[in-house]
Amino acid sequence: MKISVIGTGYVGLVSGTCFAEMGNDVICVDIDEKKVNSLKEGIVPIYEPGLERMVLENYKKGTLNFTTDIKEALDNSNICFIAVGTPMGEDGSADLQYVLAVAKSIGQNMKHHMFVVDKSTVPVGTADKVGETIQNELDKRESGLTFDIISNPEFLKEGDAISDFMKPDRVVIGAKTKEAIDIMRELYAPFTRSHDRFISMDIRSAEMTKYTANAMLATKISFMNEISNICERVGADINQVRNGIGSDSRIGYSFIYPGCGYGGSCFPKDVQALAKTAKDYGYTPKILDAVEEVNYAQKRVISDKVIKIFGENLDGKTFAVWGLAFKPETDDMREASSITVINELTKRGAKIKAYDPKARKEAESYYLKDNNSVEYVDSKYTALVNSDAMLLLTEWKEFRSPDFEEISKRLNNSIIFDGRNQYNKDNLEKIGFEYHQIGVKS
Repeated sequence: MKISVIGTGYVGLVSGTCFAEMGNDVICVDIDEKKVNSLKEGIVPIYEPGLERMVLENYKKGTLNFTTDIKEALDNSNICFIAVGTPMGEDGSADLQYVLAVAKSIGQNMKHHMFVVDKSTVPVGTADKVGETIQNELDKRESGLTFDIISNPEFLKEGDAISDFMKPDRVVIGAKTKEAIDIMRELYAPFTRSHDRFISMDIRSAEMTKYTANAMLATKISFMNEISNICERVGADINQVRNGIGSDSRIGYSFIYPGCGYGGSCFPKDVQALAKTAKDYGYTPKILDAVEEVNYAQKRVISDKVIKIFGENLDGKTFAVWGLAFKPETDDMREASSITVINELTKRGAKIKAYDPKARKEAESYYLKDNNSVEYVDSKYTALVNSDAMLLLTEWKEFRSPDFEEISKRLNNSIIFDGRNQYNKDNLEKIGFEYHQIGVKS
């Protein structure tokens, strides 16, 4: 099939590349000429395991191309995916200006029937706005061209996006016509051959499905973090509690690990956008508001523990931070807990020596660029030298089984603050560590 993908961010680039991998002819469009030229050279602007190789291979084969010209892309495709960003507005709503700008361009430039697919995460009712925008432009042209609007939300996990796309749990399609559903079924057939995971529904339900999925997962995380805070106060161990409830098949083990809060491009934005939508329709979403409130507080749990031990005045103190990305296997620092923890400590006078295998550039160039109290180092053990304690904030694999003798030798004090509960408290205390984790009384 001939496909255009508007937007080469995380969702657009992964989607376009995976469609090309299955033999479709794909043209990805971006207004950033420098970015487009870099992609043509095989330089991928984001870290996602396996993505760079697939981009380069499919570009060389000619199944994947990049351009800044949306007219060229539309002329050479009959399915157009809108995959631009929907950043969070000041009031928590999703900002649709980029989505609607693409819709306007489609209406101005399309020359044949188009299947227009909303791949961006958008609020309920966005498909109607996209359709109206396209139709308005066609009316200005006095054109009788037709189009279908389709909702096809993405369910990609950063760090595992290629696998998620190639072997999806489900493919959700919202459309009004049989023709639209049929063409999407054909497009996704190679991805769902082993199991029929194709789910069709009305457009508004498809739009709602994405927000509901992310809100549900965020709710599980905030619920467990709230329970961990209770455990810490009553003398229970959240790690044992997690094992006890996870064995119940109705609950399971997914997303019930305590930590220092969720981040990333999806959960924070989508929970707030869904809450804003509910309020716009006259409903107060008490659970969603609580999920966000708990998460906001949870990002401060580790810094609070450090302050409790070292005091409010941290002048002259240095802390080693292991992990900056909001989760492992990505360089994404959007809404990462590390940002909150580092800023809370440095504003009290502390110095930070930070190490992350992938996210250093993001921190230096954007998220912590104005924080002059942060030094970036090239290895986890280098960060420990002359530091007063180590803070683990991202559960990268290389942090799972470190040399604790080496850690103790390099730190000024054998103190670890673990924001992801990676280590065994009893074992560490036996070898002389002071170990602080989430949901366990120190």
